[in-house]
Amino acid sequence: RDTLLQVLCLSAFLSLPHARAEPIRYSVAEEGESGSVVANVAEDAGLAPAQLSARRARLASEDGRQHFRLDRGTGRLVVAERLDREELCGQSATCTLPFELLLANPLQFFRVEVAVEDINDHSPAFPEEQVTFKILETSNPGSRFPLEGARDLDVGSNSIQAYSIAPRNEYFSVSFGSRSEGDKYVELVLEKPLDREEEAEVGFSLIAVDGGSPPRSGTTQIRIVVLDVNDNAPVFTQKLYVGQVLENAAEGSVVLSVVATDRDAGPNGEVSYQFSQAVGQSHSSFAIDAVTGEIRLTKPLDFEAAENHELSVRATDGGGLSAMCKVLVEVVDVNDNAPEVVVSSFSSPLPENALPGTVVALFTVRDRDAGANGKISCALEDQLLFSLRPAYKNYYELVTVSTLDREETARYTLAVTAADAGSPPLTTTQTFTVDISDVNDNVPVFNQTSYTMYVRENNVPTVLVGAVSASDADEGPNAKVTYSLAPAHPAERPPCSCISVNSENGQVFVLRPLDYEQVRQIEVLVSASDAGTPPLSANVTVRLVVVDENDNAPLVLYPSQDSSPASSELVPKSSEAGYLVTKVVAVDADSGQNSWLSYHLLRATDPGLFAVGAQSGEVRLRRPVTERDAVKQKLVVLVRDNGQPPLSATAALSALLLNDFSDVHLPHSSLATEDEGAFIARKVCKSKELKGGHVLYGTGNLQSGLADAAAAGTLPHAYCYEISLTTGSGNSEFKFLKPILPSLPPQHSGMGRGTGDEQEFSRGPVTMEDVAPDSPGTLSAEQFNSLSFN
Repeated sequence: RDTLLQVLCLSAFLSLPHARAEPIRYSVAEEGESGSVVANVAEDAGLAPAQLSARRARLASEDGRQHFRLDRGTGRLVVAERLDREELCGQSATCTLPFELLLANPLQFFRVEVAVEDINDHSPAFPEEQVTFKILETSNPGSRFPLEGARDLDVGSNSIQAYSIAPRNEYFSVSFGSRSEGDKYVELVLEKPLDREEEAEVGFSLIAVDGGSPPRSGTTQIRIVVLDVNDNAPVFTQKLYVGQVLENAAEGSVVLSVVATDRDAGPNGEVSYQFSQAVGQSHSSFAIDAVTGEIRLTKPLDFEAAENHELSVRATDGGGLSAMCKVLVEVVDVNDNAPEVVVSSFSSPLPENALPGTVVALFTVRDRDAGANGKISCALEDQLLFSLRPAYKNYYELVTVSTLDREETARYTLAVTAADAGSPPLTTTQTFTVDISDVNDNVPVFNQTSYTMYVRENNVPTVLVGAVSASDADEGPNAKVTYSLAPAHPAERPPCSCISVNSENGQVFVLRPLDYEQVRQIEVLVSASDAGTPPLSANVTVRLVVVDENDNAPLVLYPSQDSSPASSELVPKSSEAGYLVTKVVAVDADSGQNSWLSYHLLRATDPGLFAVGAQSGEVRLRRPVTERDAVKQKLVVLVRDNGQPPLSATAALSALLLNDFSDVHLPHSSLATEDEGAFIARKVCKSKELKGGHVLYGTGNLQSGLADAAAAGTLPHAYCYEISLTTGSGNSEFKFLKPILPSLPPQHSGMGRGTGDEQEFSRGPVTMEDVAPDSPGTLSAEQFNSLSFN
């Protein structure tokens, strides 16, 4: 509740320019009961009662005392405690209690002054119940005898208005009034000479009556002792003595001395001094020497409690005559009070986005000393982000002067020093600890600009592959980071369904198995959002790299392994070592070392005849062909990848060892025991003259040979052949046969060419598209007839 009141006070003074110039003034009689209604201040201020609660209205006074309270429901100003005008204002002619009505949202305040009206609640009181006068019987009529008048704590018409004597007598009357100095006096006036022999003492009552309704009165008894001749009363050298004393003067210090003389001699001329008993107790701090009239301190004085003390001194001679004088002791202020800082309102924590000029605290300063000792200056120590701003009278505002950043400084300790102008000056330091509350002004920041994670293909579902991490410089909910998959680019595409991100810790999971051969890399956007209002977020790219596993065996492309029967390679028996028989071509769908292939001769009819290039797959003669070698050679080549563990495939192929091309007309049984045919080609030429004795082999025989070869299925589908025939080849020998593999490097197609008087016929490369796709591994007769030879 105190914090709320402080905030209201602060808000009020933020709108000082909207304060009402003239105060709202009321009056109330003293001694009213608590809860007594003074007035409807809301109505006089032009405010609806509903505004008082909505705008958190409150009353604030400079001294912090709450004499009145505000009924927010009705807008009435009521008495909070019993008001004693004499306690509040003493004998002052007027008694005004000022305070402020403060409202917030928007800030507004009204000055209010309530005059406490005096009621006649005090009776006049004399300082003594009985006063004795010793009067010479020789006193002349008209002689005046001063009295200490009665005191009435009330003021105005309720103060003392008249004095009277009861019962009335013929000797004395009472006279009262005011002198030019403003002092009131009361005197007994001798109306008739006294005669001690007739009446030695005279007694009566002196009554003081005030002007209240009904009036109040006070009484003292007057006793007149008639003396013999002493016709000179003491006389003071001054009617008013004024002295000054420092408030820190030590006990026993001399203030001043009063002096009275008496023209009489003897005991009638001896003067003694004493304080006249008064209603006030000022004399209790002083003592007077009865003989010398020297006035001294009996205890230390306090300027802040009383700035001056008024004393009455009576000088009495030995004959009983007396005189009175006034002594005014002025207390000189000493700088013995440090300034006071009274905080009206204080706002903490303060949001970090508070604008420059935001009021953090409102406080007032005061010093009980006077003059320069009570003049106060305020300073804020070593601060660049805050400053002090005078507000109203002795109020100051502690305000921000620039933007705040909680992430840089979360708490400020501000020291406000109030110093007076005394010598030496006294200071008071008020410390304000301002906590800065967080505002969501920081975007989450990932610890990497991008992430690359790896997962092996054929992974198990929901496998953890890594984590992203982002931090937020804010605190509390503003710093709580959650993770999610952001929409991909373009925005219409949904996020990848195979990846999931844990919203709490940023762990990344792959939800289903991946196939390296289908997808090698996936990129997603991961968003990190805080829990602020509104939330702030940042995105980062996560690249998921699929790591290849050796899950694909090599695939043999050539020779094709799906033809039945398998094709045969033709090898002249005259071939030398290193002769290229064929090339095994294989691929592996994996990558890296999992796709590195090596070729090995697994089995062969004659293992010593052939060698396989481990890296190239080329099948070559290890040595020259001999007559002892079987015509039909079978080989199985193992193709193995470099994975762990390695996977492999086999390629089965056969080769025919021929003396020359005429061997293609050998009966099938002479070439092979299985259902395999020999290679037969047909020479097709353009219409042109034959030269050099070159002749064409009979077309009928060649035609029938091609048909047989096609039927036997011995033509590999990815080859074309160059055939050279010699003149006079009555037995239709093929002198030279060369397979050409268009999709392989040139060295794979060389088998040697004819020499001497041989006529060479050739054609360009033939690809898989040149033959029917439904005849894998072989050329049909129709396909072969369609070839043209140049």
